[in-house]
Amino acid sequence: MNIVKVDNSNEQVYANLYQGYAAEFSKIIGDKPDENGLFEIYPKIGNKVTGYLLYIDGVPAALTAIEDKSSQEFEICDFYVVPYFRKNKVGKQFISTLFERLEGSWEIKQVAGADHAVKFWRDVVNDYTSGNYEEDKYLDDKWGLVTRQCFNHTQK
Repeated sequence: MNIVKVDNSNEQVYANLYQGYAAEFSKIIGDKPDENGLFEIYPKIGNKVTGYLLYIDGVPAALTAIEDKSSQEFEICDFYVVPYFRKNKVGKQFISTLFERLEGSWEIKQVAGADHAVKFWRDVVNDYTSGNYEEDKYLDDKWGLVTRQCFNHTQK
């Protein structure tokens, strides 16, 4: 398992994997590809959003985009594991490693209808925090009704 930041050398790998992610959520969020069959990448990597890729045996297996909202306040914007790699808790290991690297408060949101995502994030956050997190539902300006988990992580 190798986690790398997205930069100019691997941004096309991120863009390629993102297409699978966007297609998977297209029905839920009402998004469709453009005239070239491509989904728009949102949010864009850069400024306050850092992308990460997970490689397993040299093969890109997952992506995430994390926004640094302010000093040590992070939001997971996107998270996707290629279906082939959705076993052996690869996604949980990937994001837990990033939780360890990035100390601070975390916010994770799932759009209404993404029940599989809610289940995944509840499991990940509950295990990572030993149940010490908060969950609520609220109307997000962009996504409508979302389920949200929040927790703080400080290095010990």
